[in-house]
Amino acid sequence: MKKTNQLTLVPLALLTAAFFSGCGAAEKPTSAPADAAPAKEAAKPAAPTAAAKPAAGTPGDAEAGKAVYLRVCFACHQANGLGLPGAFPPLAGSSIVTEADTGKIIRIVLHGLQGPIEVKGVKFNSLMPAQGAQLNDKEIADALTYVRNAWGNTAAPVTVEAVAGVRAQVQRPTPWTWDELTKK
Repeated sequence: MKKTNQLTLVPLALLTAAFFSGCGAAEKPTSAPADAAPAKEAAKPAAPTAAAKPAAGTPGDAEAGKAVYLRVCFACHQANGLGLPGAFPPLAGSSIVTEADTGKIIRIVLHGLQGPIEVKGVKFNSLMPAQGAQLNDKEIADALTYVRNAWGNTAAPVTVEAVAGVRAQVQRPTPWTWDELTKK
């Protein structure tokens, strides 16, 4: 095997191992590892601002969402929401996470996301696995409410009814691409 192929396979193997050890894998730790972000970075999520009014329905619970996030999401997006440079995008400060229409982020969590995406001016090209089969509507609403109000993000909660509505409306066997999600 050529040396260039070996150099390509090592990072790919590491990313694959990270992907299958987290990002919704079968093991579900109940707490973050000892080397997780310091307590000051994992501060209690901010309450939504007056301008960010929740949709009608049962709002997600950010505290419960933090537990879901640490169990399912943090291996890729990290405890501090900054993601892994060059591999997985940040959620902290991301306009995708905080936009008023929660349909895109619900679809991303339910069905996954693949291919190129630009977040905060940085391009990523990876795969987020679907979580719809592993998480119920309340867990998704809770996790998204947490993400939308952690690390300086401020947005209205995601409702359980909004997640249930997208789940019922959209049956999809493959992850979305960003182009598909942003078509008008």
